[in-house]
Amino acid sequence: MALFEQINNDIKTAMKAREKERLQVLRNIKKVMLEAKTAKGATAELSDEEVIKIISKLAKQGSDSAKIYKEQNRDDLFEQEMAQVAVLEEYLPEKMSDEELTAEVKAIIDQVGATTMKDMGKVMGIASKKLAGKADGKDISVKVRALLQ
Repeated sequence: MALFEQINNDIKTAMKAREKERLQVLRNIKKVMLEAKTAKGATAELSDEEVIKIISKLAKQGSDSAKIYKEQNRDDLFEQEMAQVAVLEEYLPEKMSDEELTAEVKAIIDQVGATTMKDMGKVMGIASKKLAGKADGKDISVKVRALLQ
């Protein structure tokens, strides 16, 4: 089952179970996906990779917001935001460990033939696509920078 269909089915399940917060998050995901489908130059259907990218972006935005709420001592909003992030993360692939990330980035560096920091853009382009949803972009960037120096 495609991720888009799974989210639609989970919306129905959340409605029947009267899970208000979960339903709100799922509807937000669907809204963003529909906007992506109808955007200029978009294809008729979203691939699972595109859906994962959308959900990953929403999860990162939620985490960033939660961090700000925590800094401002707004624990009520922090907890609400983290609950939404938890729902989003259910649809994302499991995050890579540091060792797995290092191995993947080394393989990409070897594949590209990168040797200096000048090649960081090439490596990041491939790594960002290949590791989308599995690792945070900032973590990938730090790892690439460390391995190229």
